[in-house]
Amino acid sequence: MSNLDRRHYHYIVDAKGVIHNGDFPVSANIAPKQGQYAAHTLNCNTGSIGVAVAAMAGAVERPFSPGTHPITEVQLEALYSLCADLAQEYGIPVTRETLLTHAEVQPTLKIKQRGKWDISWLPGMETPKDPILVGDMIRMGVTRAIVGKALEQPPAVAPPKKPKGFWDSVFSLFGGGR
Repeated sequence: MSNLDRRHYHYIVDAKGVIHNGDFPVSANIAPKQGQYAAHTLNCNTGSIGVAVAAMAGAVERPFSPGTHPITEVQLEALYSLCADLAQEYGIPVTRETLLTHAEVQPTLKIKQRGKWDISWLPGMETPKDPILVGDMIRMGVTRAIVGKALEQPPAVAPPKKPKGFWDSVFSLFGGGR
């Protein structure tokens, strides 16, 4: 995890599953001001939450190498739990349009990106796969975490509150932090 990661993401999940706060609060992305928000995804930062996994340093897409610090299973479980908490706190539905990896932004939202291929590989895969398929796997993990949390807690008496000005449909984006 680097200072660059902290400047560009609201949360960073390290290899041991520890969650670190970025430099900017989620509220900074409601109405971003130059240099004062987490700029994690090209043209897709307003009303969004940036979550990174601190992994894949030196990764190469072709021929594939996960780099010196591949994504870990512990990291993924922490990512699922964090994204589940954020989805519940901000009322974000877990869909292809609202919880995406960097690699899914261009094909799903049609917002041109600069060749980001993360996250298209997860532990247990030999090579990167279709980003949307990998995103679906991540969304399933987040959904499992939401269900697990719901089974552990009594029902909420009040709906979650969103920060003033947040969209009804907030993008939650995450990618492999380097």
